[in-house]
Amino acid sequence: MGTVGSAVATAIQSGASRSAAPGASLELRRALVRDPNRARPVTLPDGVITTDPCGVVGDPQIQVVIELMGGEEPARGLLERALSAGKHVVTANKEVIARHGESLSRLASENGAKLYFEASVGGGIPILGPLSRDLVANKVRSIRAVINGTTNYILTRMAADGAQFSDALSEAQSLGYAESDPTNDVDAFDAAYKIAILAWLAFGTRTPVDAIHREGIRGISALDFNYARQLGYTIKLLAVAQREDGGLLVRVHPALVPVNVPMAGVNGVLNAVEIEGDLVGPLWLQGRGAGPAPTSSAVLGDVWRVVNGMEAGYSAYPGPGDGSPSLDLLPMSSLTSQYYLRITAQDRAGVLARIAGVLGDHLISIHSVLQMDNSEERGTADLVIMTHPAREANMQDAAARLRQLDAVDSLDNLIRVESYSQAP
Repeated sequence: MGTVGSAVATAIQSGASRSAAPGASLELRRALVRDPNRARPVTLPDGVITTDPCGVVGDPQIQVVIELMGGEEPARGLLERALSAGKHVVTANKEVIARHGESLSRLASENGAKLYFEASVGGGIPILGPLSRDLVANKVRSIRAVINGTTNYILTRMAADGAQFSDALSEAQSLGYAESDPTNDVDAFDAAYKIAILAWLAFGTRTPVDAIHREGIRGISALDFNYARQLGYTIKLLAVAQREDGGLLVRVHPALVPVNVPMAGVNGVLNAVEIEGDLVGPLWLQGRGAGPAPTSSAVLGDVWRVVNGMEAGYSAYPGPGDGSPSLDLLPMSSLTSQYYLRITAQDRAGVLARIAGVLGDHLISIHSVLQMDNSEERGTADLVIMTHPAREANMQDAAARLRQLDAVDSLDNLIRVESYSQAP
């Protein structure tokens, strides 16, 4: 019964039933809380509030359980108990679905129940339903997403106003966009959960969260935005799942995005998802990815999907529509990408040649170099290098070598460049 739970309860009590089957209605029977005396923005009838989980999952009259607790436990255990009892489940819990969605779906099927989780990815953006139903004729080629509103707000402030990460984070916290402990967002755990779910539905490949390459945004500086802008890019935290030769590569990390593609214009707390299918081509969905109103929209859409399908026999998200076997997960080292390097180097003759030599030794060629912000006092300069496409494994080996060069004070940042057909 937090902000989202209160919004859902309010909508149920107001009789929200735009998509209800004839004669169908909802009755809110129980609301599980930790503190029954806490003030809430919704008034519930006597007897609805409970602190006993068994009062929900053990009540034979309850047909649908809505889970908005968050976190892996005790949510996972309660969902298992609800599904085992034949109750339909609607959840917004991205961590539980990312880690246990496959086993929970099996449990639902075994017990004649339905499991829906549209609100777990993208808030109010309808993405999971279309993936599992409307796009079933397609072989999905790739998914790219800006799918965490907190990090997108922070990066937008850094891009627009030159704010440093710490200042933009503090502002996001003061506005309620970021938690007091922002780890889940800024270190990209949230985005990793969501892309794991999208990859499972789009490609039929279970992607363990711990196997996803994940980098957060703590290392991004206002300087990087300044230099990226001069090169024709901005910086976004991207979650990507794409078919490559021989398998599926799933990754979450900051990336330079060309300013002339739609993803570069997804700002503030908005989310966006790009899907490319072999038949439909590229699709684009954008909207509010969090907050009580959009999330409750997705939750209640799933609730009514359950209600309307009770007699029709609809099934929950079945996985990929193309019938292809599960793809092998590829390591991040197999990625081919352009790279942006920001290096603080000694400002003397021959340094760039030595850096180019290290890159060349690892089969990496230089596309362009900017020399910025010379410091006469320290005798250093900022070198901003854009490479041609190279293998990730080669780039990481070269970066390790560059850090050891006596002419390199520091390798300040290494950011991948996302490839689009309209690159600058």
